[in-house]
Amino acid sequence: MKARRNESSKKPRCGGAVAAWLLVPLLVFVVLKTDWLLQVTPRLDSERVRQGQQLVDIAKFKDADPMPKATDLVDEAAPSPASSDEIAGDSIDAIKDLKHEKDSLAMKGATDGSLRSSDVAAPRSRLTCNFSSKRMNTCAMEGDVRMHGKSASFYVVAVSDDSYRPENGTVAIRPYPRKWEKWSMLAVREVSIRPSATATAPPCTVTHNVPVVVFSTGAYSSNFFHSMTDIVIPLYNTAREYDGQVQLVATDYKRKWITHFRHILAALSVYPVIDFDADEAVRCFPSARVGVEGHAELRIIPALSRKGYTMTDFRDFLRSAYWLKRAWMTPANRSSGQRPRLVLVLRRKSRSLSNEAEAIATATKVGFEVVAAGPEMVADMAQFAEVVSSCDVMVGVHGAGLTNMVFLPNNGTVMQIIPWGGLKWNCFAELGLPVPEMGIRYVEYEATAEETTSQGRIPEGPRRLHRPFSHTQKGIRSSV
Repeated sequence: MKARRNESSKKPRCGGAVAAWLLVPLLVFVVLKTDWLLQVTPRLDSERVRQGQQLVDIAKFKDADPMPKATDLVDEAAPSPASSDEIAGDSIDAIKDLKHEKDSLAMKGATDGSLRSSDVAAPRSRLTCNFSSKRMNTCAMEGDVRMHGKSASFYVVAVSDDSYRPENGTVAIRPYPRKWEKWSMLAVREVSIRPSATATAPPCTVTHNVPVVVFSTGAYSSNFFHSMTDIVIPLYNTAREYDGQVQLVATDYKRKWITHFRHILAALSVYPVIDFDADEAVRCFPSARVGVEGHAELRIIPALSRKGYTMTDFRDFLRSAYWLKRAWMTPANRSSGQRPRLVLVLRRKSRSLSNEAEAIATATKVGFEVVAAGPEMVADMAQFAEVVSSCDVMVGVHGAGLTNMVFLPNNGTVMQIIPWGGLKWNCFAELGLPVPEMGIRYVEYEATAEETTSQGRIPEGPRRLHRPFSHTQKGIRSSV
């Protein structure tokens, strides 16, 4: 500004002024290439000094290096630069001076570790476990959680003081909700969970920004009833709350099972299921659950569900997963020739109907449109789900095939034929008791000794006839 005032007041010295202006680029070059700027910067007023100090403090905070969160390893956003509106003053030299001082302090902070964690406390992880249920043990982790599938291990890094701390330093969980059956649980791989210090935990090779849920496809997973009651329903009860943003991990991984239930798994998670046993990566997650929440055979008990889910919720979820449009059973309009549909679930080995053709003819005669569903039709889960959804009634002898009642529309009816042999209570507990909670109706028919074809194969003696259940425990297969 001085140059302009001199030019206006003393016009004869115009040549000198021009020469002075020609020296400005050189002066700027010298200032930018040396530390002389700190010596020639004019004194700032108190307000500019205060705001400049704020900029330096911001630089210190941004350059500090607190312990990163797990998600920071996936995607780190660059810090937003300070806006020029945040700095008062009209001197470009003053701004450069403050920037130079900020860069200088930032460089010192990068080399001096004492500046890193003084302002922000390191996050702590948390481990909680529940061993109170008679059906399953579960553990939940939050914070810095690392998984190594190949060694069946989870590491919870830097756990908080209020976390669960096992006496021997390790928690062992078999993620299958049938813990009272010790022989069954031996077929489920054990997962170890270890509270660990940062130095002893393996470094992350893959980082996820969603939670993980670990379950097992072992034990009785080849049976459809057990797949539903021990795996699918508990997995829904555990993972549904994440609305697809969850990584599912299966131990005792069975590709055939994963393929068979692919529609349900895809509805629970947008990510492919990871084979826990074969996974060599060290995967880091913000939270984890090992074990799934199963309450009872083919049931969800809302009071025990963390999110209050019901079997009605589960059946709505299944309709969505398989794109089933028929939610409610409506009475058939017989005046227009419409008949209610009945699906008859047929067995080919044990507990089969010896008068299958007669049963179909009788149901047709009383007014039903009968769909005979043999093992071949039932094997295609997506196709059979659509068939069941189109029917009003399901009939079948006690067995895993009746589990497909979960696809019946609301107000539908399931009829269970109970084989002779003292099996009534067992059959009812498995496939009768859960029915009302699904919003459908239950009817049962118990076969008599005269109606079974297995009598001739039962050892002779009146005691056997008075205790018919004893022969079923010996594995004798019978027809109704």
